[in-house]
Amino acid sequence: MNNTVTLGLNAALITVTDSIAKVLTVKDADHTLADKWQTQNLSLPFGPFDPTKDSTLHIGLHRWIKEQTGLVPNYVEQLYTFGNRFRDPGELEGGPRVISVGYLGLLPEQTTSSDTATWQPIYDFLPWEDFRQGANTLLKNHLLPALELWATEGPSPQEISKRQQRITLNFGAKGTLPNPERVLERYQILYEAGLVAEAHRDFQTLHGKTTNLPMSSRIGNLTDLQRIAKKTGTPMALDHRRILASALERIRGKLKYRPLVFELMPNIFTLFQLQKVVEALSGVNLHKQNFRRLVLNEQLVVETGRSDTTSRGRPAALYKFRKEVLHERPAQGVGLPKVAG
Repeated sequence: MNNTVTLGLNAALITVTDSIAKVLTVKDADHTLADKWQTQNLSLPFGPFDPTKDSTLHIGLHRWIKEQTGLVPNYVEQLYTFGNRFRDPGELEGGPRVISVGYLGLLPEQTTSSDTATWQPIYDFLPWEDFRQGANTLLKNHLLPALELWATEGPSPQEISKRQQRITLNFGAKGTLPNPERVLERYQILYEAGLVAEAHRDFQTLHGKTTNLPMSSRIGNLTDLQRIAKKTGTPMALDHRRILASALERIRGKLKYRPLVFELMPNIFTLFQLQKVVEALSGVNLHKQNFRRLVLNEQLVVETGRSDTTSRGRPAALYKFRKEVLHERPAQGVGLPKVAG
């Protein structure tokens, strides 16, 4: 058994363009961690920490981002440390245990300098998280019925009750929208239930390519399980979709009390443009007047005295972020005002 540990650095770099939340992905990364296991699917920018080159983790992270994408994020913050055994299948073949520090980065969409780095819609990977078109049909018609069956297949009455409570807490009671902030837990439940492709891939990697998920993890039968898993978005390398889920959860939580959204805005913008960015990140539609009132009452923006004449109809006033708010109070977020019906 190899008792060595490798420290990895992973970045979920997020932007919003034309009401579409996107994440920067890479393919065929060139470093010691990018072996055959990582290149099967799209990855987040990542690489090993090199203590001889990098005096801090942040410097190492920025180095890998720059090398793989040519971009420099406006804002970066640490998420979590991901260290489950065999999260890198190379460990099964005697490789080191790979522990990765995940980061969230924000920047306006820019052209990358690499042919293998591309911006992809976040909801291509997490399609159950977008509620802007009303009831999420994937969740309603496929995932919730499958999760209800998964709950009843718990090995004990206590486990059945626990599963049912987790489903209600994280996916919402019938007829209600889920709590937007529970992104990571929703992904974890879908993974445990075998409703994302990574669950099948990881189980077969650990137990053999011909070994299927055990009966206690099935929904109906294996064919049904795999059919549903194909609907639940594009898989990513290793646990990178879990890291992306944690990043989206962090953004949604911080919308309430930190002005992170302005890292994604141009220097001047309309309030409608700001609202569309918040909606893209939160996955819900907001009442226009309520949102406008909240942003203005919180004095998060200031008018520039100019108007946007590029759109149809009456020219909209242009605003800019009022940076002084950062020093005036501890909570400076845009929040999530009443969701539009």
